[in-house]
Amino acid sequence: MARKKTPKLLAGYTHHNKVRLVHGGADYFTTIVELIDGARFTLHLQTYIFDADETGKLVSAALLRAAGRKVAIFVLLDGYASQHLSRNMIEEWKAAGIHFRWFWPLFKSKHFYLGRRMHHKVIVVDAARGMAGGINVSDRYNDIGGQKAWLDRALLVEGQAAHRLHAICGDMWTKAYWKANPKRERFMQLPPFVPEEECMVRVRRNDWVMGQNQISRSYVEMFRHAQSRIIVLSAYFLPGKILRRYMVQAAKRGVVIKIIVGSISDVRISRLGEQFMYRWLFRNNMEVYEYQETILHGKLATYDGVWMTDGSYNVNRISAYASVELNMDVRDPVFATKVEEELEGIIRDHCKRIVPAEYFQGVGPFKRFKQRLAYQVIRVIFFLFTFYFRQEKETGTTIAKKKREARG
Repeated sequence: MARKKTPKLLAGYTHHNKVRLVHGGADYFTTIVELIDGARFTLHLQTYIFDADETGKLVSAALLRAAGRKVAIFVLLDGYASQHLSRNMIEEWKAAGIHFRWFWPLFKSKHFYLGRRMHHKVIVVDAARGMAGGINVSDRYNDIGGQKAWLDRALLVEGQAAHRLHAICGDMWTKAYWKANPKRERFMQLPPFVPEEECMVRVRRNDWVMGQNQISRSYVEMFRHAQSRIIVLSAYFLPGKILRRYMVQAAKRGVVIKIIVGSISDVRISRLGEQFMYRWLFRNNMEVYEYQETILHGKLATYDGVWMTDGSYNVNRISAYASVELNMDVRDPVFATKVEEELEGIIRDHCKRIVPAEYFQGVGPFKRFKQRLAYQVIRVIFFLFTFYFRQEKETGTTIAKKKREARG
């Protein structure tokens, strides 16, 4: 029997869009340079990490070319993750007329930060074409020096969803930190580009401090409404209590749930915590697959061959409560089926299934202790982060209230 689509499930979607799944590595950086080189009026680039390595210089050169064409360019980088970016590169941008700004946490050092981090990775040109995903501007995300890029994906969109990305980037630029922006730039107002293709796309944001939890709700919707199958590809996979409840409910309905994680990680403690989660996944009849080729950094999910999401959101409490994240959801059976088939191909050709018998046989008491300890440490870290952000949210609400009162 066909599934009835409720109005709530369809809320927030735009219809006139053209989409393409972009692979990490050469595909992504070729596409980003093509976007920049095709810009005519405006360009927003906002990302978590921007390194002045070979890949960073490639993107920087494209930005300077666009500035030479008098494109209005706005670059916003996270003040913690990109703090080592060459000051010479920044000065070169400014000299060329590129508008540059940091998204500042409250406090930062080389090793830690306090305050929201801007974790999304977005580029949008002329309010007509945009791309968002989990890929930063750095050699490790590119196919460079004979090394394979980390596994990641992005969504390229043309049409109404790109116009929405343009508006979001303008809003982020003017609200990059608590202090009021004395220079309120007037962004060029461009009409939406409406392609002939029709594809339902919605832009989703998570910024819990500012009252946004749309991506978290998208994942809840997926587990609530899936009828047959779900595939989640996720780095740093440590779902919180609420999402775990909906995962269990889906599994009890007979939904086949496949989780793809990395066999290696750039964050050792996260990897140990994930392995500790395997016990819970096994108990609830969910399948676990470890990607073997390189570091898995993607954040992608699909269900029933009708819907998919991709972006910067990791399935854990840091993305849910402590970071500014952006995903795009696509509700289109043809596109979602292609993405599902690609994920199945990754499972078939590049993953090893972790089965309970083999897993428990290879994990002795000392390793189990390390995994449990890592998981508990991460829980404490998440608690401290979310406690701090609850306070920051209350502070932000108070500040906003005072501003409203001052305006009368």
